[in-house]
Amino acid sequence: MAVATQRITLYTTKICPYAHRVEIALAEAQAEYKKYQIDLANKPEWYAPKVNPASKVPALAYGGPDIAPETPSPESEKLAESLILVEFVADLFPQASLLPEDPVLRAKARFFVETISSKLTPTYGAFVLRGESSERVLSGLEAIQDTLPETGKYAVGDQYTIADVAFTPFIARFKFATENELGKFTPEEGRRFVEALQQPKFLKLSAYIGRLLERESFKATFDRDFFKGFLQQRFS
Repeated sequence: MAVATQRITLYTTKICPYAHRVEIALAEAQAEYKKYQIDLANKPEWYAPKVNPASKVPALAYGGPDIAPETPSPESEKLAESLILVEFVADLFPQASLLPEDPVLRAKARFFVETISSKLTPTYGAFVLRGESSERVLSGLEAIQDTLPETGKYAVGDQYTIADVAFTPFIARFKFATENELGKFTPEEGRRFVEALQQPKFLKLSAYIGRLLERESFKATFDRDFFKGFLQQRFS
């Protein structure tokens, strides 16, 4: 098992797709780390001043003494923002190969991440949490499919990278919410999303999504029962 040269504590929450990115990256790296669940509705008073002034997840404490996550040490480095943390994990654990060695593939991976950030992630809250049309979601997924290579299993070829890590938590939540009819969207919009991904138009994307959701790093870090309970409590 790969071991970091410094201690890692991840501050996360199960419902957050951004935080889930970092958990997937750490799983891919087979990293040893402590995990602390932050209740977003009732954040600890110490969290903002001692870990992340923005009071958001994910955040990571790196280094310092081996102490409880509830008492973060000023000796540890505090880092935040999901995509920054994913690349930090990639740098800490190069053997996980989350960043391609080839500069062109590295640039393509980052371009894929940018496409996700600009075309898809803003639509998650709009569609699942606020009930807006699935049109923007499907348009974003079309842009992502257009960015996929003609051959290869993942976003930039056969190597699983930061690009795949960035996409997986969001598409997993879109699929889970619509397939279980749990969200602010209407039943018609939910069915529209599910049926669209089954059309030949999205054949390449659907095959790619299937491979992502079969990764052990995803299955080990996605708590389906917890997420289902969260959606049921909020929307049922």
